[in-house]
Amino acid sequence: MKNSRIFVSSLAALSLVTVSGCVTDPNTGEQKVSRTAIGGVGGAVLGGLLGGVIGGKTGRIIGAGVGGVAGGVVGYKMDQQIKELKESTAGSGVDVTETDGGNAILVNLPDGVTFATGSYTINQNFRNTLDNVANSLIQYPDSLIDVYGYTDSTGSDAFNQRLSEQRAQAVANYLSSRGVSAARIRSQGFGEDPNYFVGDNNTDSGRALNRRVEIKIIPVTQEDVAAARAAQ
Repeated sequence: MKNSRIFVSSLAALSLVTVSGCVTDPNTGEQKVSRTAIGGVGGAVLGGLLGGVIGGKTGRIIGAGVGGVAGGVVGYKMDQQIKELKESTAGSGVDVTETDGGNAILVNLPDGVTFATGSYTINQNFRNTLDNVANSLIQYPDSLIDVYGYTDSTGSDAFNQRLSEQRAQAVANYLSSRGVSAARIRSQGFGEDPNYFVGDNNTDSGRALNRRVEIKIIPVTQEDVAAARAAQ
């Protein structure tokens, strides 16, 4: 029954998006379905389809004190932020993509560039790149920020878990030190959890893909803020 309700809600949302038409993606110049229209539908319809947020979204929205962006422009602002992040991190190895079905932004920090092997100290020559990411987060303040750490399967479970936590926390602390509100940021390490492997641990290249830190940027709409306040 629950799945049926979600399916019906999804169809309703898609119908509204279809009526609203398309926009030009600033990243590609191509016409695409507008996430601005999706934002205009309201968090109540699509909220159940969003990916997870460390610690839950409601309490964090109140604690961070964000005002939220108007639902009608959230998609446009996301597209702009993705475009600017890609430009400001070009050549660094950082990968910027959509995640959670286009409802959040994922910034993947490369292995071997962000940290030395077995270390959680951010490499000096990578700090300018993280400065650019921090500047983007300051420029677009209406979002929550999750930082995730992952490792490959080499070494003990306990070591990898701790290293992933330390690396995620190091990136979170660095962003905060550059002026991003600490109230917006949470971090979590997943160690060598196989559910989060993106590469083959039997190959060097696969293990390198698994060793990563990700920054997820979750836009907060005015509807999200209203719902969070109502839930207090």
